[in-house]
Amino acid sequence: MATLAGFFGVLAALLATIGLYGVISYSVARRTHEIGIRMALGADSRRVSRMIVGEAAKLLGIGLIAGIALALAGGRAAAAMLYGLAAHDPPTFLAAIVLMGGIAFLASYLPARRAARVHPMSALREE
Repeated sequence: MATLAGFFGVLAALLATIGLYGVISYSVARRTHEIGIRMALGADSRRVSRMIVGEAAKLLGIGLIAGIALALAGGRAAAAMLYGLAAHDPPTFLAAIVLMGGIAFLASYLPARRAARVHPMSALREE
């Protein structure tokens, strides 16, 4: 049973990673024109990358707050099924936060790097 639960946990993390990457890539693709204008007006590639990663960090913060609140509320309901763990196990929560933070950074860094490499004139010609 624990192996099956672990497999589904890994599968859920993989789906979250793919979904986060897709949402951020789509957001960056829709904002190519805006990014081109910013770069044409003098924004460097690091500033554009920081902007995109910063927006992903805001979304991550909102998601973590909601997720922790729901996990704390649902922990009491699942306490009977947690063998060897407390309903509010801090190391488990910390591991989940670190894992999702790392995934969010990687999923936002790749589209940010791609957006920072866009030539301003080609971005302005799109749309």
